[in-house]
Amino acid sequence: MTSGHRFANTNAMNQFVPDTFFNGRISVKQDKKGYRFSIDAVLLADFSEIKPLSTIVDLGTGCGILPLILAHRNPDTRYWGVEIQPDLADMAMENVIENKMEKRIQILCTDMKTITCDRLSGPVDIVISNPPYRKKDTGRINPNSQRAVARHEIKIKLEEILIITEKILRTSGKFFTIYPSDRTVDLLFIMRKTGIEPKRIRTIHSSQGAEAKLVLVEGIKGGRHGLKILNPLMVYQDRGIYTDEVENMFKP
Repeated sequence: MTSGHRFANTNAMNQFVPDTFFNGRISVKQDKKGYRFSIDAVLLADFSEIKPLSTIVDLGTGCGILPLILAHRNPDTRYWGVEIQPDLADMAMENVIENKMEKRIQILCTDMKTITCDRLSGPVDIVISNPPYRKKDTGRINPNSQRAVARHEIKIKLEEILIITEKILRTSGKFFTIYPSDRTVDLLFIMRKTGIEPKRIRTIHSSQGAEAKLVLVEGIKGGRHGLKILNPLMVYQDRGIYTDEVENMFKP
């Protein structure tokens, strides 16, 4: 699923492409040739339940899109975006400053394996992650290094992300992610193995009758057993036209 027509491309001539959404209330600069966020980020942001005064870490923040969306929708919250690629971390910080969010969003350019509770001023309430979808030895590796690291487990594996999540979450803290449906078993198994109990799952379908391509999953650190299977999410009602539910995700 790509970002599609919903994001307004306002500069196709330069290396960096500024996109705006939420009726222009958020502006996000991206590398035209490198990694660019997709609708997956919008779906994950909508699925994530954020309470007032929460502290949130985004593991693999890319250009900072998830903290920007969530901070816009949840005023009394604080964020750390962790990004290992310096060029993406710089871009994320520029996006934070452009949107005047620097008092609420901090970008950490570091390997997420080095993140500790001390660096975050204590355990956090929520961890979100739109992780690499594919194992390193599967499929074609993109020749663009930004895209390759974002899509394949080159720098970090799924289990390592969950180990880090368990380490920095408070007890009963929540984890939200989006992942390929064909790796759902891997995800749920590793979540339980690392102490993040799967609690809610929602399949994502491009249209009615289509097989699921992605899943949204919520887990709770130290949570009790019991998984809710939510109604499936349909992205398109017709070719290029979002369903009403998805359309509403783009509203401020």
